[in-house]
Amino acid sequence: MTPNPYLWLIPVLPLAGAAINGFFGRHSSKKAITTIALIFPGAAFLLALFIASRFSSASAPYYYDLAQWIRSGSFHADFSFYLDQLSLVMLLAVTGVGFLIHIYSVGYMWDDDGYYRFMSYLNLFMFFMLTLVLAKNYLLMFIGWEGVGLASYLLIGFWFVKDSAASAGKKAFIVNRIGDFGFLIALFLLIKHFGTLDFTALFSKIQSMSPENAGVGLLTSIGLLLMVGAAGKSAQIPLYVWLPDAMEGPTPVSALIHAATMVTAGVYMVARSHVIFERAPTAMTVVAIIGTLTALFAATIGIAQTDIKKVLAYSTVSQLGYMFMACGVGAFSAGIFHLMTHAFFKGLLFLAAGSVIHGVGGEQDMRKMGGLRTYMPWTFATMGIATLAIAGIPPLAGFWSKDEILWRAFGVNWAYWLIGVVTAFITSFYMFRLMYLTFGGEYRGGPAAHDVKHQSADARAMHDKASHGGHGHGEPHESPWVMLGPLVILALLSLIGGFVGYGNRFEHFLATAFQSPAQEAVHEATENSVEYMLMGVSVSVAFLGWILAYLLYSRRPELPGRIAQSLGALYRAVSNKYYVDELYALLFVQPVVEGSSAILWKGVDQGVIDATVNNTADAARHTSDNLRHMQSGNIRSYAGWVAAGGAIVIAYMIWMGVR
Repeated sequence: MTPNPYLWLIPVLPLAGAAINGFFGRHSSKKAITTIALIFPGAAFLLALFIASRFSSASAPYYYDLAQWIRSGSFHADFSFYLDQLSLVMLLAVTGVGFLIHIYSVGYMWDDDGYYRFMSYLNLFMFFMLTLVLAKNYLLMFIGWEGVGLASYLLIGFWFVKDSAASAGKKAFIVNRIGDFGFLIALFLLIKHFGTLDFTALFSKIQSMSPENAGVGLLTSIGLLLMVGAAGKSAQIPLYVWLPDAMEGPTPVSALIHAATMVTAGVYMVARSHVIFERAPTAMTVVAIIGTLTALFAATIGIAQTDIKKVLAYSTVSQLGYMFMACGVGAFSAGIFHLMTHAFFKGLLFLAAGSVIHGVGGEQDMRKMGGLRTYMPWTFATMGIATLAIAGIPPLAGFWSKDEILWRAFGVNWAYWLIGVVTAFITSFYMFRLMYLTFGGEYRGGPAAHDVKHQSADARAMHDKASHGGHGHGEPHESPWVMLGPLVILALLSLIGGFVGYGNRFEHFLATAFQSPAQEAVHEATENSVEYMLMGVSVSVAFLGWILAYLLYSRRPELPGRIAQSLGALYRAVSNKYYVDELYALLFVQPVVEGSSAILWKGVDQGVIDATVNNTADAARHTSDNLRHMQSGNIRSYAGWVAAGGAIVIAYMIWMGVR
């Protein structure tokens, strides 16, 4: 490993911005807040580019030991940063896309009263995410892991006066704690059996172990527990339910959490732990199955959503499933490749959705949009590019990474490939459905679209901005360039970003970080002719999804309503997300609430705490009441009490003298 004196600065810079705006932003001008909020993450991005320009695979990995941290017997964990090919890709994605979201937020949140607080939270989020990515050991990774959970809670519930936003923040926090419990148990097992959490030392010990054949081994248990943590953070079955509700946060938060940052932390952790998973085939299979089922399950829900941000939320869950599918079949490079391209086109999709919401005064229901291509040409063009990319249309970025995953999955098990292809078809369909409902036809909005009495806090904020911006009543308009600039940059990356994988260059770059024999086996097992055939199938289903969306939502827009009515209960189930939230509420939430009410409130709070206080007060009252009767005002009574007291004292002295 080669020391690098600049690594520690990358996460510290956003932390400085968060601290300055957090402590002094309330009394600062918005220009000063903006300068601080942009200059520090911007400097982190430039420093990341500088380090990337000097990066050498021959000298990697790089490290920097900032401070000694924990010493307990033979166990120690330092506050150290670590940069190899894998963390470099994550570093550039987090700082690059994150900085663009910061710029976009300036235009989107400028009129909000909590502007300084929002920008401080964004900087704080970036600090914790960079700490997670650059950590040299699992313990420091866990600090960043918990930190992004905290920052996401603050950002999702940013408009905390609205119950739905506050509840969504709490839901994200609690569900993530469930996954984090599994992550912690895995770390305890690693400490007990290997005595270290340092990546280099730990993986060198594990590499000498043989792959486990049984499903009850140590590495299998550790791998499954790590996957529990990853499922919570990256919203996989059964812990995905927090992510769609996170749409209650401002749109820049949706882009930040769902694009290159928080939700990809689980994928990064599994990829970083590839040495463990490669020696635990059962755990690998579980990762592949969960990822594959999540990809299909979430995609089917996206078909029937009418909220533009909810469609993108379930799309994120589905695309994360693709990444876990790739990791589960041993194609870690393909999973990280899709993570990178997903950061481009999904970040663009969310920011473009925010531009749409901004342009129509806060409306998020696609049924009240339509015809926006003439009002918002830049938003339409950039969002169209992102849609082509996520649908897998060549030669855009999503085509290269998704095709790589499907090809690798086919080499391991054709069932993964088949489900992945079906998911690709559904993805193409619901994304082009979004485009036709939002931008096609004629504008269906009006005064009703701007009645924000019952809309989200995000929608109300956008309505207030539109009302004061001179855009008239219900007239859509294009967003300012401070918001469009990031869209154009991300659109360019979505167009050409996939070419870094041409000729397996991206995989070769990650070869040192991923020394996976499973990937080589897939290479040998799949002929070029088969690869081209699979590519043709995936591209064909993408176009089929596009054609079906065109027929239903452009040529015959009356058909979807008839189809939904004919499907009856099935359509209602999909539209209501298969009632999973209601099922969880029935099985878990209500028993906990009722149990806590019966045991904690009535049993502990009322029966013990309140009873102790109340009984003490009652005893004091009764005692004082009895003593009060002694104060009768009768002289002979007082003399009697004095005589009795004197007798007791004399008796006591005689008794002591006898002893």
